[in-house]
Amino acid sequence: MTEFLIVYGCCFATILVCRVVPLFVLKGRELSASTQRALELIPPAAFAALVANDLFKPELFAAGLWDGCMPLIASVVVVAVALKTKNLLACVIVGVLAYVLLMMVGL
Repeated sequence: MTEFLIVYGCCFATILVCRVVPLFVLKGRELSASTQRALELIPPAAFAALVANDLFKPELFAAGLWDGCMPLIASVVVVAVALKTKNLLACVIVGVLAYVLLMMVGL
């Protein structure tokens, strides 16, 4: 139980330092334009890292050519929608629908 409390305390302290302290330090301050532009790139970069991890794994084509191509084709459709609409909700909905349609065609 002691080890659990130590790990829990370290996790809590890390979350506190990384998420709460910057809010208090930056409260009421104006960030420079370059800092704001850099912070705006964090969500798309994190999303791209998550997606790229699933799209480019070595065992993607282990189940077959069509099963490996379905996520790649769906991602191309999502990129087209993203460039056209710049709407994350539309990208998610179209991506799921594209993947479902591709799975239905593959049956």
